[in-house]
Amino acid sequence: MPELPISRRSALVGAAVLLVVLVLADRLLLGAGAAQPAQVIPPPVAMTTVDARLVVDVVGAVRRPGLYRLAQGTRVADALSRAGGLTPKADRTLVNLAAPLADGEQVIVPARVSGAGAAGISGSSGSAAPAGPVHLNVATLEQLDALPGVGPVTAQKILDYRQKHGAFGSVDELDAIPGIGPARLDQLRDLVAP
Repeated sequence: MPELPISRRSALVGAAVLLVVLVLADRLLLGAGAAQPAQVIPPPVAMTTVDARLVVDVVGAVRRPGLYRLAQGTRVADALSRAGGLTPKADRTLVNLAAPLADGEQVIVPARVSGAGAAGISGSSGSAAPAGPVHLNVATLEQLDALPGVGPVTAQKILDYRQKHGAFGSVDELDAIPGIGPARLDQLRDLVAP
């Protein structure tokens, strides 16, 4: 067999070039394969649409009470619009149309009480108790602040609790609010309603 004229130096250079080609080919093939799945896995569309919706229960003096799916960031006015609007018997003064909605919240639209309801609340002085029960699920900061023993800080805590946890199911839930203990709860029991 004839001998090939390859020097030791040529063999080392050839081996080094071959090694570089193999490393580049490996990185090109494996690198493209590893990067591709990372680009293919976007956040699922169904998850983002579920997170962007909320469900609220609209009851009381509205034309079509029921459950409604609304976009995040909607307000009580949007929910009432979807429910067909207020009936003629609705007491609009007890509903904060600008309040933001949370998922699972119940929007209660009370009916007008025979003439004295709204006038009694707006005509009362700051230190006197309101004429009728204050509805915790629709009361404004001013209405809650007018309750005996409830200042503006505690009134804001009640609104924050309602925003975070949804509608009050009973008056006893006020016990979960810092600043309202058993004695204060007993004092408020006849003055408020869920």
